[in-house]
Amino acid sequence: MANLTRRNFVRHSVLGSAALSLTMKSGLLAAQPSTHASKRILVGSGGEGILSFRWDAATGNLEPEGIAGVVSHSTWIDVSPDKRYLYVACELDEYQGKRTGAIASFKLPANQGEGKLSQISIVPSVGAGTCHLTTDHSGHVVIAADYSGGSAGTYLTTDGKLSNAVVSEHYTGYPGHGPVADRQEQAHAHFASVSPDNRFAYINDLGSDVIHIYKLDPLTAQLTPAGTFHAQPGVGPRTLHFLTGDGPVNGKIAYCVNELNSTVTVLKWNTTDGSLSPIQVVSLLTANDKPPAGVTNTGCDAVLTRDGRFAYFANRGEDFIIGFHVDQATGKLTEFSRNSRIPSGGKTPRNFTLDPTERWMLVANQGSSNLSVFARNPKTGELSAQGKNTPAKVPMCIVFI
Repeated sequence: MANLTRRNFVRHSVLGSAALSLTMKSGLLAAQPSTHASKRILVGSGGEGILSFRWDAATGNLEPEGIAGVVSHSTWIDVSPDKRYLYVACELDEYQGKRTGAIASFKLPANQGEGKLSQISIVPSVGAGTCHLTTDHSGHVVIAADYSGGSAGTYLTTDGKLSNAVVSEHYTGYPGHGPVADRQEQAHAHFASVSPDNRFAYINDLGSDVIHIYKLDPLTAQLTPAGTFHAQPGVGPRTLHFLTGDGPVNGKIAYCVNELNSTVTVLKWNTTDGSLSPIQVVSLLTANDKPPAGVTNTGCDAVLTRDGRFAYFANRGEDFIIGFHVDQATGKLTEFSRNSRIPSGGKTPRNFTLDPTERWMLVANQGSSNLSVFARNPKTGELSAQGKNTPAKVPMCIVFI
C-alpha cells in the first residue's frame, strides 16, 4: 500500500507517558468504580496497524497490548451493529497501483476482550484519501468518504466480507467550491452518516460547503439523490451527528461541526424528506482566543451522550474539548457555565469518545501520539481539568469492543 498525504507530518511523533492525576477539581466528582467489566479498545492509527489497549472502567487506566490487526493508515474504524466485525477506512493516496484508498474488514474475536483481529477482506475505495466510513443500522451497508478524491462510495457486506463499490459518487466537478483557497480548491468528502431511521445517508463535503443527502436502500446499497444542504461559504462542514435519547426532539436534531471556522451548526432534521434546516450556530472560540503565530484553530469532532443531555466538541490548534448542555425541547446548545473547556491532553485531537459507562472521556491526540483519559461527572457533564496520558502512535479513531 502507498502513502498517506496530509497527515504525514505527525507520523513519527510520540509523546511520553505522563502519570497525571485524575482528581476532579472545582467540585467535580471523581469517576466512581463501575459494575461494568473491564473492556478493550481498538485505535485506528496513521501507522501500519490497529492498536489494542486493555481498558479498566473502574480506574480509567489503559494498558497497551500491541497491534491487533495489520493494515496501513487506519484513519477511521467502525464496529458493526452486531459487534462481530470491524470496518476500516485506509487513507491512502494509492492502492494496487491506482489512485484510491481502501476499505478493509476484520472479524472481531469471539471473546472481544482478547485475541487478534482476523482480516476478512480489503477492497479499493472509489477515490484517494479514504478518511471516514460508517455502517448503516442494518449492518448490511458500509458508506465511505474520500477526502483527496472528493468522492463517496457504498459497499455491501456479507458475513463481514465487503463487496466492490456499489455506488461511486464523485464531487470533484461540483459547482461552487468554497472560498478558502488552500482548503477548498475542490470537493473534499469528509464524513458519512445515516439518519436515525436508516432511510437517508449524508456526505459532508468540506471543500464545497455542502452536505449531500441521499435516500438509502439498505438491501442494495443504492443511493438516490434527495437534496443538498448548503452551509455558509467558507465554514467547511466536517462531521454530522444525530441526537439520541428520550427528549422530544431527539432523533430530529443533528449537529454539524464546521472545521474551517470552528463553529457548530444545530440542524433540524426533516423525517419526511431528510432535509436539514439550521436553527442555531455556536462558536467553539471566544473573542479572547488568540492562538500563537502559525497556529490555526479548526473544529473537529463531536460526542453526544446517550441520554441526549450533553454535547462535546473538539477543536484543534489550541487543542481543547468543550462541553455544552442540550436543550431537551429544542436541541439548542448552551455552553457549560463553568469548566466548559479543557485542554485535550496533547496536540491535534482527531477523535474522542465516551466509554460505555460514560464516566470517562478518551481523546486521540494525533499530533502528539497519545491517548488522554478524563474523568466525567455524569450528573453535570463536566470533565476533569486534567487527564492521564498513554502513548499511542498517531491515534486517529477509538472504538470500544
